[in-house]
Amino acid sequence: MQNHFELFHLPQRFTLDTSALEKAYHEVQNQTHPDRFANATGAEKRVAMQWTTRANEAYQTLKSPFRRAAYLCELNGVALQAESNTAMPGAFLMQQMEWRETLEDARAAKDLPALEQLDSELRAARKADLLKIAGLLDAHDFVTAAQHVRQLMFLEKFGEEIGNAFAIIES
Repeated sequence: MQNHFELFHLPQRFTLDTSALEKAYHEVQNQTHPDRFANATGAEKRVAMQWTTRANEAYQTLKSPFRRAAYLCELNGVALQAESNTAMPGAFLMQQMEWRETLEDARAAKDLPALEQLDSELRAARKADLLKIAGLLDAHDFVTAAQHVRQLMFLEKFGEEIGNAFAIIES
């Protein structure tokens, strides 16, 4: 079975041409669109639907830098073990604690500027982590990349918490 990169005829690496991904996705979608199978047998329609579903899943995975990084690690035999491997560097954990405290203070005080500053810091941290992950994955250091992808998972989740805090403060 083809992996997501092969499905779209793209090189199997983190750095990705998003316009090529878009184009390849639309080509696959056009080939499997239900209108093309209007007069097909039930089995042919089911196969087309399976291809459409697979293409959607592959596209969503490759479109997201976080999901693409996790997928590349797993493709290369390095499971993220996100549930069982929660060990993180001390500096990262300290940063997380500081940010959580800042978030709680900003939420309690309904301090929008503090929340915006925290969001800006988080975006910068995610961007830096993605650059680090890109270098590691493209250099085929999947074990170290997996550690950074696990960290990125925490940052993604924390970003959702910040988004929720914005929604509460702005409502």
